[in-house]
Amino acid sequence: MLREIRDLGFEYAELSHGIRISLLPGIIEAVDGGEIRISTLHNFCPLPIGVNQANPNLFRFSSLDSRERENAWRYSLKTLEMAQRLKVGLVVLHMGCIDMKEYTDKLIEMVGAGQQQTPKYEKLCAEVIEKREQKKERHIQLANEMLARLSAEAEARGIRLGIENREALEEIPLESDFTLFFKEFNTPAICYWHDTGHAQIKENLGFIHHGMHLGSLSDRLAGFHLHDVQFPGRDHCPPGAGMIDFASLRPMVKAEHIKVFEFGPGVEVADLKRGVGHLKSLWGDE
Repeated sequence: MLREIRDLGFEYAELSHGIRISLLPGIIEAVDGGEIRISTLHNFCPLPIGVNQANPNLFRFSSLDSRERENAWRYSLKTLEMAQRLKVGLVVLHMGCIDMKEYTDKLIEMVGAGQQQTPKYEKLCAEVIEKREQKKERHIQLANEMLARLSAEAEARGIRLGIENREALEEIPLESDFTLFFKEFNTPAICYWHDTGHAQIKENLGFIHHGMHLGSLSDRLAGFHLHDVQFPGRDHCPPGAGMIDFASLRPMVKAEHIKVFEFGPGVEVADLKRGVGHLKSLWGDE
């Protein structure tokens, strides 16, 4: 797996939330042997025993169930231990969600059908915002308590925690709460991780402006998950194969930012290389 990534021209790879424990010996051997380096880990990595497919929201920091939160803590620590073993300086993580009806897929479907200017769409968006505000306080409190504990562990290991923006409307931090969130967690150990696809989907739904959102958090930005979106919500496409205006994001991009291409498994090698080349033509080789 890692040799294939290296042979495509990448010096680094991210270990995501689909890495089974059985893969670790080969990964450690490849890294120790200098075949490839690891840029980032995505919580939870490795997967908990008995879990065989990627599920970054398996255990939520925000859960009202104390046992679930304890599992989130336990397996997040294992991710930090793995990051330390592989000499990785950043772990990407999700903060959890508000327990409420899921609206995102329905709204994407309506946008795809050209219904975003209809009273029904506006009513659903207003309902989402109202429900989130009504129910968010306890979930955010629990998630923030977990993050405070975890950031102390990460800082002791010299690891940063990248808080990822999410596409689902019930996941936290809410797009409207990010600025306040980073004021509360004013420590270098906690940074912002920008997923271009998630941000574009949120823009397509009318909840943010992609470029303005990124710009407002650029002082805490550590890196990117890079992929394109075909309207309204098909993400993990190569840059240039969708609708994201990557050129407009260029002023916020710095050489020290980590850039991880996050393609769908069905992307052909030629399209992958074309997408990487397209982004480099806009952003340079930083």
